[in-house]
Amino acid sequence: MTSELSLAFAHPEDRAAATAPADAPRDRIALRDYVRAVEIGAFQEERGIAQRLRFNVVVEVGRASAPLADDVDRILSYDTITEAVEGALSEERLSLLETLAERIAERLLKEPRARRVFVRIEKLDRGPFSLGVEIERSQAQLGPVEQAETGFARPLVVFLSNEAIADPRLPGWLDSLEALSLPVVLTVGAPETPCPAAGSAMPQRRIDLLALEQNAWVLAARDRRCIVVESRTEITHAIHAGRIVVWAPSKIVLDSIDGPDVAPRDAAGLSAWFAEILNAERLLGLGADVPGGDTLALADKLDL
Repeated sequence: MTSELSLAFAHPEDRAAATAPADAPRDRIALRDYVRAVEIGAFQEERGIAQRLRFNVVVEVGRASAPLADDVDRILSYDTITEAVEGALSEERLSLLETLAERIAERLLKEPRARRVFVRIEKLDRGPFSLGVEIERSQAQLGPVEQAETGFARPLVVFLSNEAIADPRLPGWLDSLEALSLPVVLTVGAPETPCPAAGSAMPQRRIDLLALEQNAWVLAARDRRCIVVESRTEITHAIHAGRIVVWAPSKIVLDSIDGPDVAPRDAAGLSAWFAEILNAERLLGLGADVPGGDTLALADKLDL
């Protein structure tokens, strides 16, 4: 028990050595004490601030099929580990260290020679101690590699004015959008009711985003086809299924590493930013102008 306990708190490199298969010796590449300041955390007090994370990563690699010949291109480079960390950090703002560790491990196990990965991540600024997680992942746990899905149409992003949302012709417009056989993502502006004034930038941003989401639910109540979604996973699934959905923007905007240059109150500009990150086929404003998109007046026939 003592050895098991000491091993539990040992460096991932020691854990890798202690649990290595005897019949298949492996080389190891390690990254020790790599510290980065990152905005991460599930609590509100962790938003808007950077806290230090310490990364310790060990990658077990299979033996090369031919002599290395001192050729750097034939090995798994140290840079591959730091690039996996940086790549996972750059995707989006995360709430959980566990998610970050999983993404780092997944990136590293895509390397042909990688066999097993240990990832330990610790928060250094939550008190006079460190808090962290450690995971172990292997090629065997990955299972078969899924083939990349191809052939899906790029979405049409449609920004609806408040007049369009309230218009009795809305179901007919949705019929026309459905007839396109394209995935459609609807976006909305703020309701007519003024938003509360917070007097501080970060709370005001949250309030303004929530106002947009309130209007998204107003639209959803008008037609059962308008399903409110907030995560990239939900949106990707809807795009692949060719469905009509309504974007609730808080999660994607707040989790974005390179966030929009426009404020949430500029809902049309926010929709243009969203259409860009979705690589939309087309951006359309129904009853409202959108930057870089086309505009249809409510009196026009929705003939796309």
